[in-house]
Amino acid sequence: MNKRTLSQWVTHHEFWLGLLVLLLALGLSVGTGEFLTVGNLTDVATSYAILGILACGLFVVLIAGGIDISFPAMTAIAQYVMASWIIAHGGNFIIAFALAMLCGMVLGLINGFLVYNLRVPAIIITIATLNLFYGLLVWFTGGKWLYGFPLWFMNGINWFSFTAGDGNNYGITLPLLCLCLVFIVTGVLMNFTRLGRQIYAMGSNHDAASRLGMNLLKLHFYAYGYMGLLAGVAAVVQAQITQSVAPNSLFGFELTVLAAVVLGGTSMTGGSGSLTGTLLGVMLLAFLQNGLTLLGVSSYWHTVFSGMIILISISSTAWNEKRKLAKEL
Repeated sequence: MNKRTLSQWVTHHEFWLGLLVLLLALGLSVGTGEFLTVGNLTDVATSYAILGILACGLFVVLIAGGIDISFPAMTAIAQYVMASWIIAHGGNFIIAFALAMLCGMVLGLINGFLVYNLRVPAIIITIATLNLFYGLLVWFTGGKWLYGFPLWFMNGINWFSFTAGDGNNYGITLPLLCLCLVFIVTGVLMNFTRLGRQIYAMGSNHDAASRLGMNLLKLHFYAYGYMGLLAGVAAVVQAQITQSVAPNSLFGFELTVLAAVVLGGTSMTGGSGSLTGTLLGVMLLAFLQNGLTLLGVSSYWHTVFSGMIILISISSTAWNEKRKLAKEL
């Protein structure tokens, strides 16, 4: 690697974020012998799969120049619809995902339609739909929890199973499989398709994208609909992990997901960011919270340390953008 290539890497937010993730992992490995075990890393990946899946959806919406914080309610509704059906009628994972993703997509399309047509900041609209969706869900369900899933749903999947040194069996489970597939599909969509390039263009400059002949309504539908689809995926994954469905299970989770995406360097104004950064942001939050738990640090401090990391990351991103702007001038 020559000096020019190295200097280009150093200017990237992902480089410093990746370095921070690496240093954190090394520090936790020294601080506790449990961090780098197969069992702990598998548990971390499983526990934070929902965060990663939803972060991919929010990443697309932010790149498009919007924002969506109603996805916890969309996930809860999709989860309730899916669980009610399979508990009453049975089925398989194809039916479960189809029901949840269809429900999530419809709710996402509603958000896209409202954001485009009302010309009101997306955060205002999605705050409204967050409360609307949650309120309707609690009203229709009476806040009732759902249990008693079929055996096939409770068992999930466990491909390529093996027995580790600790005597436990590990393999590719449903949360891990969904997390990997979502990252791959999102990466292909945003980096190798015409639609992904148009979403970046719309986020960078709505007016210019419109003058170039792009259908902004369709792009809003694609971005917010994709967020809804991934909310449906997360709905099935969470229900399979917890073996239950609660209407308010993800209440307040929107800020954690937003923190992971912004931590990854995605701009809140749209048109700038990378899926690699989002993945690193998810990893950093997951490693940090897991490490603090292993070290016996009170859960009250988890939010403090997470906030500090996010603040430092955002500050460094803003500083890099100002430096680039100064060079261009």
